[in-house]
Amino acid sequence: MAHFPVTNSNLSADHLAVFLREKYPFGPTCTCKLLRAGINDTYLVTDGQEKYVFRIYSLGWRTELEIHEEIRLLNKLKENKISISYPIVDAEGDYIQTLNAPEGNRLGVLFTFADGEKISHFPAEIHYRIGSLVARLHQVTEGMTLERVNYTSKIILEDPFQYLQKFLSADSDEMRYMQSSQKYLLDVFSKADTTQLRHGAVHLDIWFDNLNIDQDKKITIFDFDFCGNGWLCFDIAYYILQIHNIERYEAKDYQPKIDEFIRGYESITQISDEEKRLIPALGVSLYFFYLGIQCQRYDNWSNTFLSENYLKRFINGLVKRYFEIHKLG
Repeated sequence: MAHFPVTNSNLSADHLAVFLREKYPFGPTCTCKLLRAGINDTYLVTDGQEKYVFRIYSLGWRTELEIHEEIRLLNKLKENKISISYPIVDAEGDYIQTLNAPEGNRLGVLFTFADGEKISHFPAEIHYRIGSLVARLHQVTEGMTLERVNYTSKIILEDPFQYLQKFLSADSDEMRYMQSSQKYLLDVFSKADTTQLRHGAVHLDIWFDNLNIDQDKKITIFDFDFCGNGWLCFDIAYYILQIHNIERYEAKDYQPKIDEFIRGYESITQISDEEKRLIPALGVSLYFFYLGIQCQRYDNWSNTFLSENYLKRFINGLVKRYFEIHKLG
């Protein structure tokens, strides 16, 4: 009997360990363990005292060219001594591995392990350090162009609706709110003074889940899967959005941490007045973008939590709140 076609599979960690021992100079005791399955699958690779991360991209999620461009960005950051998790070549000098999965050939890359741990709540001084690290990263990526997505208002604010409408009723209050908010935000984008906005390669997903902090307070940023081209202040706006999301009860909880992040950033390079003006609107726009991603990747990531009720709670509890706090619209 022929195998029934699949759209997504979890590859055996034990067999991946064998595969990786053949490709990289790992010892015979090298092990592999699934850390997270989702948009991409992430495995922890352990070889003696050394740890690594092997990412397997979902079929059709990123092209080989897009992955090569991510690698090019990471190598440039590494060369400039920016604290990131970076890719590792195999014994033949290749970065990208091809794995013949049931759904088709999937691509994988081995990365260094980011020492430390993910911490959701941390003091203002750490936000200062993160701000300075992001600023140094931006000094490297300003003016850089990747052969990847250009984060335009269409990508961020318009395209998500083709996925959102599959899960949220068109006649719901929440959908009407999203549509009216979209018009306002598109107008903000169109009137931005682009001469005052730095442009280059952006991470677009810098928050506590994509950085580790070690005992010496060293910060390492990882997971550049959403990197592309855009205004550098997108990264600032998204990070501040996440501070609001995590410390979301009173200004006394989040504002000092936001202030320290900005102070840390500007200890390295200035944020223009126009960038500061746009930060709230750009931040809430990224809620639109990532809601679209959640809806787009329902089959192999968000199906455990995404529903119409979830979307309504998200829009009422996060999107509307951010608009109200910043008096947008």
